[in-house]
Amino acid sequence: MIEVIGLTYSYPGSQPLTFPDISCNKGNTHLILGKSGCGKTTLLHLMAGLLKPESGIVEIAGSDISQLSGAGLDKFRGKKIGIVFQQPHFLEALTVQENLILAQKLAGEKTDQGKVNQLLDHLGIGSKKDKKPSELSAGEQQRAAIARALVNSPELLLADEPTSALDDENCNAVVKILSELAIENNSALVIVTHDTRLKNIFPNQTILA
Repeated sequence: MIEVIGLTYSYPGSQPLTFPDISCNKGNTHLILGKSGCGKTTLLHLMAGLLKPESGIVEIAGSDISQLSGAGLDKFRGKKIGIVFQQPHFLEALTVQENLILAQKLAGEKTDQGKVNQLLDHLGIGSKKDKKPSELSAGEQQRAAIARALVNSPELLLADEPTSALDDENCNAVVKILSELAIENNSALVIVTHDTRLKNIFPNQTILA
């Protein structure tokens, strides 16, 4: 589902970052673990097509996204990739439900309020759909972010530090939700984190030094 081969990237004035090859199939989870500053988020952004590599291939659903650009890349990302960012970045003027509907529109998908509500119910925050994001707890905001990432049924789900700000109870709940929904949606799930609590949960992992 996603295959990363020979990937390199460098920021101006910095040594190039070289990343190990990674592969993750639909319904499976791959954990990328490493300390702060080792390039984890850069790798996630490369896999999401938010950054373009200097060399290498990021193949998703048979397409090398490093060869896509502009509107074509945006459309591909909206339909094929769901991203749970470390900070949710909701539009505060909109309700939780409206934020998810906006994600459908931006991907060029037909607005499906029923699907949005079903997803929020499944994540246990259906009663919060008409709330503004700031009115939700940290755990609820993370669930809403997961719902937004899944609203277009992506083939690849990327999660950047999804548990780092959560206590053990919410950490376990979010991990369970991500894993179950990836299987239900037949999505490949890649989690990027420095949270060592996840190390013994997922056998497929890459350690970045």
